[in-house]
Amino acid sequence: MNLRHKIKSQITLEQLFEKNLTHVFNESRNDLYFLVDLVHLFRPNNPKAIETVSISKLINFLKENPSQKNFFNNYLSAILQNRKFTNFLSDAGILQNTDFIYEVKKRIFAKILPFQPQEDTLEFVLNQVFYRSSDSVWVTKIPHTELKELFELIDLSDIYVTTNENTPLSEIMSTMGLLSQRMSGHAMDSEVIMMTPEYSNQESPFVALEKELYTIFNQIRTSEKHYITTDNENYKQALVLHRQCDEYIDKAFGNSSKFGISLRVNQSLLKIRQQLYRLKILLPLLTVNNPSEKIGNTINLALKLIKYNCHKNNIRQLIGESTQLISYEITQHTAKTGEHYITESSKEYFSMLKASVGGGIIVGLLCIIKLLFSKVETSGFGHAFLYSLNYSFGFIVIYLLGFTLATKQPAMTASTITTALDSGMNKMTKNESKHSSFAHLFARLFRSQFIAFVGNVLIAFPVSLLIIWLIDVTFDVNIAFEKSNKILTDLNPVQSAAIFHAAIAGVFLFLSGIISGNVSNKSKHNNVYYRIQEHPLLKLSLGKERTKKIANWFEKNWAGVVSNGWFGVFLGSTASLGLFFGLNLDIRHITFASGNFALGLYGQNFFVDGWTIFWSIFGIGIIGFMNFIVSFSLSLGLAFRSRNIPISEISLLNKAIWSYFKERPMAFFFPVKK
Repeated sequence: MNLRHKIKSQITLEQLFEKNLTHVFNESRNDLYFLVDLVHLFRPNNPKAIETVSISKLINFLKENPSQKNFFNNYLSAILQNRKFTNFLSDAGILQNTDFIYEVKKRIFAKILPFQPQEDTLEFVLNQVFYRSSDSVWVTKIPHTELKELFELIDLSDIYVTTNENTPLSEIMSTMGLLSQRMSGHAMDSEVIMMTPEYSNQESPFVALEKELYTIFNQIRTSEKHYITTDNENYKQALVLHRQCDEYIDKAFGNSSKFGISLRVNQSLLKIRQQLYRLKILLPLLTVNNPSEKIGNTINLALKLIKYNCHKNNIRQLIGESTQLISYEITQHTAKTGEHYITESSKEYFSMLKASVGGGIIVGLLCIIKLLFSKVETSGFGHAFLYSLNYSFGFIVIYLLGFTLATKQPAMTASTITTALDSGMNKMTKNESKHSSFAHLFARLFRSQFIAFVGNVLIAFPVSLLIIWLIDVTFDVNIAFEKSNKILTDLNPVQSAAIFHAAIAGVFLFLSGIISGNVSNKSKHNNVYYRIQEHPLLKLSLGKERTKKIANWFEKNWAGVVSNGWFGVFLGSTASLGLFFGLNLDIRHITFASGNFALGLYGQNFFVDGWTIFWSIFGIGIIGFMNFIVSFSLSLGLAFRSRNIPISEISLLNKAIWSYFKERPMAFFFPVKK
């Protein structure tokens, strides 16, 4: 009978051993029920809440019952004998494919339906016994002295007994050899080599490490002791080469700022780094300076195997490690762009006002064009296409003319202030100075946002009003009459889903910043601008200087053009997608809301009550706040993630900002003297 489903308090060690002593060896050697039940007996309900897990009861029980101790020794020896684990130790928790999406899908599927290896492997035992991800937590909380006492009590063999095939030591060496071969192969990939031109005329440290390891393996196999000491010259050289391999990968990652990096190359480098770390863990297991270390190394190997098995399908870790560098490169581009959106002097402040006025003029025109497009008799897809074309063209023009759309700033400036914070964390030793400096930067950012909002909102309203009036005077038609009521209702945060729709626009603002950084990173990695500059047909037909100017224009503007184009597509197609899926989806943008307010008033011939005007103006403010807070929060979270800045910093930053606001509130709205 299987005892696993009984309540723990009803099971004693005596009952457990008594039940299994008589029949366990009548089954095959893969009868793991007893081991599963034994582990379940000591497994705590909340492993993270306790500091220590003691197995002293098991040790005392075995001391008092020699027959049960002999049974336990024979049982474990039979279970663990000749178990293969080379493939498991070399693969568990390590990327197996440079295709990120494939790797994520594979791990998700393995979470639902775990992979089951052959019964003659150690992974099969680990899957059956330590099947919970939390098992690696509580097992490591068992005191090492107790594990060593149990090991000696039941007289298990250490890993240094022999190097014969399928023995633990031979499996370890096979794993290390396999890892070194794989690393050498991946390091020779052309895209990886491209990331490290500094090593182009040098011997690969990975190849040298592989040769050194095989020299060590031969020494161990021919030695009577079956191990080496840390004084071994080949071992010392292997450690030096391992460090050089680490430096090689660090250099490749570091060069991403110069060459850009693709997700595939990022995954290749990450895979090599994981293999290097696994090799770093295994190398000390080949050394023994004192015979007493044999048991300690054996126990450490067992704990590592349990840990690797529990975390081999960790999806969060995969996504975190795989996306960190990519997100860093993306936010690095937006940080450089965001520097232009933070003003300091009065001259820069009023230049921002001037740029936002230009943006407001164009948005006012776009409001009119969208209203005219809404009257076109076409399908939902047709309206999505027309609206997207209107938005995209307008945003691209705003960008190319150097004007400002206020809500585009948060997605860019979040990375800038995080870069400044990251720099402050590396340079400052006093938190007070670091956070105080950040508060000053945030005040500059806030007043830059404030004046950009003012310029956009105050200009979009009269421009829309002027154009619709001119159309009415010229053609004798009030183009906003039919939709005026809906336009004003959509601005009301109580009667409509304006807040939710503004949040959707904030998400799209965040995505447009991501697209901008991603395009810049990919173009850099693929040498797009250099390819244009040296294109033979372009140089032949346009000349070298003109071709170079085209390349420079693409390098400066292409990421922004693509970003603004897609932002327009997002805004223009959301409502149509909402209709298609039967969902209340739409967007609200503060500058367009200001222009639409003018259209709504004119459509009603200005015969609106005071509450409608109040809720519309209040709604415009709420829409702007949601645009800002959603896009800024998402961008700030990504920027924090990309630079490994702890989220706990946010509370300290808020305190510093509030203190500075109480000290100099006007600095958050207008440029002030230092």
